[in-house]
Amino acid sequence: MSNWDGDLATFGQTGELLALLERTDDPQLTAEAHKLFYMALASGWFTAFADPDFPDFVPAVNTHLNAVGTNPDFIYGAASIDGNGTYLISGERGDGLFLMLDIVAGGLGVMEQLGPSLGTLDFDMLAIDDNLRFEVMLSTHRPACWDGNWHPLDPSARSLSLRQASYDWGRGREARLAIERLDKAHAPRRWSPDEIAVRLTALARYPKRLAGMSLGFIKSQRDKGLWNALEPDDWAGRGGVQGQHYYQGLFRLEPGQALLLETDLPETVRYWNVQLSDMMWNSIDWMNRQSSLNGGQARIDHDGKFRAVIAANDPGVPNWLDTGANNEGAIMLRWTGASSGPAPILTVVDAAELKSRLPADTPSVSKTEREEALRARRRAVQWRRRW
Repeated sequence: MSNWDGDLATFGQTGELLALLERTDDPQLTAEAHKLFYMALASGWFTAFADPDFPDFVPAVNTHLNAVGTNPDFIYGAASIDGNGTYLISGERGDGLFLMLDIVAGGLGVMEQLGPSLGTLDFDMLAIDDNLRFEVMLSTHRPACWDGNWHPLDPSARSLSLRQASYDWGRGREARLAIERLDKAHAPRRWSPDEIAVRLTALARYPKRLAGMSLGFIKSQRDKGLWNALEPDDWAGRGGVQGQHYYQGLFRLEPGQALLLETDLPETVRYWNVQLSDMMWNSIDWMNRQSSLNGGQARIDHDGKFRAVIAANDPGVPNWLDTGANNEGAIMLRWTGASSGPAPILTVVDAAELKSRLPADTPSVSKTEREEALRARRRAVQWRRRW
């Protein structure tokens, strides 16, 4: 049966994570950590009652649930499955950059434990009709009566993690998907009191798990001394896209400083972006701030390099990455489907000397132009399907 007082006490234990903050006596950081705890609780609700017999792609993260470094260019979905089951996914591909499904032994769902990736399904590898419609079956063995798209399902699979990527937000058609289990009769049932109690208790524990992942990641970056520096990672088995090159680190700026990011581009690359997060590892508000740039939004200089300026105040250049009034935070850059993974270079510069460190033909962006660009960005984010 439900243990209301016990579950509330369990949620309260999330406060133990405050010890992971860099400055435990900082009221701003403490308040933002408390905000993260409640956000993690809200995020957990979507999977707390996930049922592998009746799977559904629910919004794992989005503009409001922006924890664990949410990618602004992705629309995410997560569905609970039974690796011994048979599932049919149907819908429309849409016209985004890619639509990928990561099959995992355990994801970030409330009722799951993290497990390794068991394979990635790239929907562009499927037979798709002229209207971009498809069906694909997932099962341990291909049924003898099925001659359509099929993908093997490992019996240890517990979750599907869906990502669709877009450069030009809100302009194209998003993917539309449905998932259903075929090897069991369609027989919805009512949750019993004991089942509800088990899942509510798991939900009460979830904020400590998810927020612990966020604050633990930032602490690990601090412990490595990655201030204004980047390290490579692949995030294999920890929620990353298979075959992706990641670079991650922290920024720290004093008043009057900016951080110049410079990188070559791969000869070929399917998708790339760079984004900023705060010290809770929440992606900085990308709807109202230009806190991220992707391969379709970024301006590339005439020498073929990408340069961006990370700063709290608008430096008046196209590739500004807004820190969201934070003087400290996290940076992540990724190359997906790339022929190589060029390593970006970070350089702290005085804001007054910034223009001399950029190519002479770097355009200036006026306050009016920035205002118009930010309003267009805000509209584009809202035009997308986010949940």
